[in-house]
Amino acid sequence: MLQSQTVSKGAGANSGPERKPVSRSTALEITDRFVRRHIGPRPAEIQAMAEELGCRNLEELISATVPESIRTRRPLDLPKGRSEFELLAELRAIASKNQVFRSFIGMGYSDCITPPVILRNVLENPGWYTQYTPYQAEIAQGRLEALLIFQTMISELTGLEIANASLLDEATAAAEAMTLCHSAAEQGRNKFFVSAGCHPQTIAVMTTRAKPLGIEIVVGDHPTFEFSREFFGAALQYPATDGTIFDFADFTKRAHDAGILVTVAADLLSLTLLRPPGEFGADVAVGNTQRFGVPLGYGGPHAAYLATRDKFKRQMPGRLVGVSKDARGRPAYRLSLQTREQHIRRERATSNICTAQVLLAVIAGMYAVYHGPDGLKAIAQRVHRLARTLARGLTRLGFQVTAAPFFDTIKVSAELAQIENVTAIKQANPANIALVDGLDLYAGDDSTLRQVLDIGGAGGILVASHLVGPQMRRMVDEPDERAQLDESLRDLYEALGVTTNPIGIKAALNMLGIEVGGLRMPLVEASEDERQVIRAALERHNLLTPAAS
Repeated sequence: MLQSQTVSKGAGANSGPERKPVSRSTALEITDRFVRRHIGPRPAEIQAMAEELGCRNLEELISATVPESIRTRRPLDLPKGRSEFELLAELRAIASKNQVFRSFIGMGYSDCITPPVILRNVLENPGWYTQYTPYQAEIAQGRLEALLIFQTMISELTGLEIANASLLDEATAAAEAMTLCHSAAEQGRNKFFVSAGCHPQTIAVMTTRAKPLGIEIVVGDHPTFEFSREFFGAALQYPATDGTIFDFADFTKRAHDAGILVTVAADLLSLTLLRPPGEFGADVAVGNTQRFGVPLGYGGPHAAYLATRDKFKRQMPGRLVGVSKDARGRPAYRLSLQTREQHIRRERATSNICTAQVLLAVIAGMYAVYHGPDGLKAIAQRVHRLARTLARGLTRLGFQVTAAPFFDTIKVSAELAQIENVTAIKQANPANIALVDGLDLYAGDDSTLRQVLDIGGAGGILVASHLVGPQMRRMVDEPDERAQLDESLRDLYEALGVTTNPIGIKAALNMLGIEVGGLRMPLVEASEDERQVIRAALERHNLLTPAAS
């Protein structure tokens, strides 16, 4: 039995180094700590640097540097450090309380397939996932070329001259576009129009960003918008958050006649089939590249894009990769434009410190290279066919489906009797539901195999359960009914591969997520058990503010 005691160096004792006493409370603790592996100065080096500066130790150096009025003399109330293994075990325990269901939220997020070659060689490759700003072009040619591919992809799909090397997400990209328009527009204008058809998170972020800038956000329907000289810009969603595809050519013409710049938040995959924003007059295009091979990851992060006209390049946020020549005259990549305040004078900066998602932009660009133009178009066509299949099925089941043109999302109207028991339906068919607009629901399609539906609204689960429940099975199984059934509906039924639970947990668990120490992160809603664990952790460290609660 091991004892927590020293070994004397008497006659016959082992000649190894003397061991220090170990207390009972620490004897069995995991000894591996991050601080031991951190690349930093060792105690002897810290002491030597302090003495070089004329101080006896680090404490004296701090006292001579930090004013007493802002110093905190009491020790920080921090929990004891833990090893990576212990921390991952705790995170795994929290995540185990999460109930992973099929997501029916929509609003710009669609599950997708990450090609294994990109998963292995980019997403899980430390040579890529640790990359940040390529400050030294001479040693970052591969990364710069990958970002140039991303920029080229965005420019070609949006029909605009230049695109930056990614932004944080679609909502913040829209806010950056608003500030770009504000800088480029005539002085004295302080109103910005936002279409009610934009995603709600986009409207919320733009409203928040506008307040400290003195910009007034006006949200409304774009067909009834009254153009005036008070407005400097307008933002539109293409397709709209309810799936409707509008022709914005007339709107952009009238806006330009009034001196208003137009931003279009566009679904990137839809642009393989739809008219590019640049062709119908958009000055700026923004959006999300998540559905280009990036897992949902609990809603983020995902690389956004921003493209604009060449004349606005000096107002463009973020970074721009360009092609130059090296000393031998060969093509070489470099950062042609950097607009962050640590690169240029603060008053000239157009971006804050966090303005890119390099890894995720690389994945999106590689996804486009992997599939090629024809492959991307084929994916978009399949997505649209699945959405049309869903629309036909819902119509046959007695639901009113919008007649407006759509790409992958449809708007369905349901009677109150059909949605009054949403809670019971959710329990029978576990899924994440977003209740919106009372009796309306949004149904969108994603391209993930055997996961065809993506509904984000009240009654969505009721529709899904009817669509692939006994009624649909009867339509498929009975010869007389099958003769009248559209072929695309049969494809939908077979694609779903349903048994008794059409949107059960098994299919949802197969959704790809980024792994952290064996933890998968799909897009799900936190369960009440998980909320309790998080709340307890916040309380333990005195971090439970009213907002966090």
